[in-house]
Amino acid sequence: MSNYPHPIIAREGWPFLAIAIFIASLVSYFGGGAWSLLFWLVALFVLQFFRDPPREIPQDADAVLSPADGRIVAVERTQDPYVQRDAIKISVFMNVFNVHSNRSPIDGLVKRIQYFPGKFVNADLAKASLENERNAIWIKRADGQDVTSVQVAGLIARRILCYVQEGAILARGQRYGFIRFGSRVDVYLPLTAAVNVSIGDKVYATTTILAVLAKN
Repeated sequence: MSNYPHPIIAREGWPFLAIAIFIASLVSYFGGGAWSLLFWLVALFVLQFFRDPPREIPQDADAVLSPADGRIVAVERTQDPYVQRDAIKISVFMNVFNVHSNRSPIDGLVKRIQYFPGKFVNADLAKASLENERNAIWIKRADGQDVTSVQVAGLIARRILCYVQEGAILARGQRYGFIRFGSRVDVYLPLTAAVNVSIGDKVYATTTILAVLAKN
């Protein structure tokens, strides 16, 4: 099963791609030579950055899916500052070559959305979770279990986009946001969740199972 109501090139990138192609074409038309190649390489980078391929959704309803492509940089027991509870935190770092579309990790009701302005330090650093600009979505499953998904801006990322509102119903794998350029997503889980990834693992939005929630 897949959940993909969007173009393969994310709509967030259409203006950037159009501008990049226009400039590259203009430089080529006027005989830019090496400059022409440079601008076409820039257009190619923009194209790959804003790609948003469809993903197959695992059938296990208790699976917590990765909300982003990237690399696992944290798996730890900590305090969830958005729901005020002890939790397991799994952090996914996205570099500029990863897909930056964000997907819902579980099925559930959006209980609260909290936005915090902040710094733009390297998202690979632990302090980015609490110091950088970020947007947290608290999702509650039908069985009462809570999962918090936090979009965190990075050193280059300067725009967090979130398209859902409080009270919305999300399906696991559903696209809910986008972060422009390098960044990270933190996922806070119940302590009873069985973690399925380790630091350094490469993960892919929707298809990678970060953890499995305990059955209530």
